[in-house]
Amino acid sequence: MKKYLNLFDFSQEVNYRTEILSGLTVALALVPEAIAFALIAGLSPLTGLYAAFVLGLVTSVLGGRPGMISGATGAVAVVIVSLVADYGVEYVFATVILAGLLQVTAGVFRLGKFMRLVPHPVIFGFVNGLAIIIFMSQLAQFKTPEGGWMQGPALWTFSGLVLLTMAIIWGLPRLSKAVPASLVAILVIFGLVLALDIPTRSIGDIASISGGFPPFHIPELPWTLETLRIIFPYAAIVAGVGLIESLLTLNIVDEITETRGRGNKEAVAQGAGNILSGLFSGMGGCAMIGQSLINTSNGARARLSGIVASLMLLVFVVYGSGLIERVPMAALTGLMIMVALGTFEWASLRTFRRMPKSDVLVMVLVTLVTVFLHNLALAVLVGVIISALVFAWDNAKRIRARKHIDSEGVKHYEIYGPLFFGSTTLFNEKFDVMGDPEEIVIDFRESRVVDMSAIEALNKLTERYERVGKKVHLKHLSRDCRRLLKDADDIIEINVLEDPTYKVLTDKI
Repeated sequence: MKKYLNLFDFSQEVNYRTEILSGLTVALALVPEAIAFALIAGLSPLTGLYAAFVLGLVTSVLGGRPGMISGATGAVAVVIVSLVADYGVEYVFATVILAGLLQVTAGVFRLGKFMRLVPHPVIFGFVNGLAIIIFMSQLAQFKTPEGGWMQGPALWTFSGLVLLTMAIIWGLPRLSKAVPASLVAILVIFGLVLALDIPTRSIGDIASISGGFPPFHIPELPWTLETLRIIFPYAAIVAGVGLIESLLTLNIVDEITETRGRGNKEAVAQGAGNILSGLFSGMGGCAMIGQSLINTSNGARARLSGIVASLMLLVFVVYGSGLIERVPMAALTGLMIMVALGTFEWASLRTFRRMPKSDVLVMVLVTLVTVFLHNLALAVLVGVIISALVFAWDNAKRIRARKHIDSEGVKHYEIYGPLFFGSTTLFNEKFDVMGDPEEIVIDFRESRVVDMSAIEALNKLTERYERVGKKVHLKHLSRDCRRLLKDADDIIEINVLEDPTYKVLTDKI
């Protein structure tokens, strides 16, 4: 089919067949995921399906990353499970609405730019951990309703169908890419099971998806400060987890498609989607990396695929529940295992020997936190903090001072490396206050005074020299530094032509 202009992004062209077929595939994959996450949170399956429809539709139309899929997620389900148990579903709806407002605020104030602070090893760890979680979550499909592992013919039948699904998804693109391989795999397995009357688990064995259009519903709870005190902590965590997972997924899709999404616009769309999700009886959610990767691997690059996925999901709920409930879980399990294998950054394992040990530690730690705690926000936060501390430690050791005495008996200290809170101790150790001559020069041509800890270190150093009656000249400091030095007037040599103009990190800047 020829390419036509995208109705929503006039700078982009779209292949309608690819977008529609990919959207249909994603919709099928969304059904068991939305049901499972709703059950994890202790909610009805329709609560998860409604969230997937509303959030997916809003973010597909308004979001900053065409081709990315949003819906009910495990990250949000884990956060609200205790809220459901203690206060009930009405508090969940209110929490999701408040979380959406917080996300819109974050987008309006352009806080998405802080994703630049997430290092690549953290992204590697996040992606690898998420791939492991997706894979491990599929193992539950190999268990019986009683909780034990499948055995005998049931195990062999289910495993065979899963392997056949994976083989089709792996092999078909090598023959033809005219139709998404994942959709072909689902249809082939569905057809085999129906034609041969193969006994195997289907979506309907998990829960019924029959329902109507999401009902508009204002949460029925007391609108008091006590209610706000209860829901605000949950809302803040849901908003934070949702933004982190969504913006990291956006970065991953950016790399795959070699394009650039708009993080702040996506934050606003995620917030709007969650607000409407709470008003239309949904549990809320965020971007879904698994479904997003299914979509992009099928070749979808525009908003249409996400819109189709959301609308088809609603069609399944309202009109097609009887048919969709007969889709074999083996087909969807094989699809999600292939997603897990494709999500894992295998290249990160090959770079272990070439990566700094600190980066390897961060990547492994983020992976472990993601896998064992299922807390993606905490995993990313831990990774960023450790990376920042390692960076600070490495830079703290780089402070150097070249020393010499000129023909007039003035001692010069030429400083190399950044002067900040981590390097002030080593900086002070470079000076011999009692043994230095009557006049010294500290030259910062090859250094930078970074923060207020560095300014305070300079203040104390000049005071030490002043107490013993010695003169200090500080050269090549920015005007910002000179202004912040409280005793600067009589000890700084001012050279406007040579001094740099960078700013010191302070509370005012």
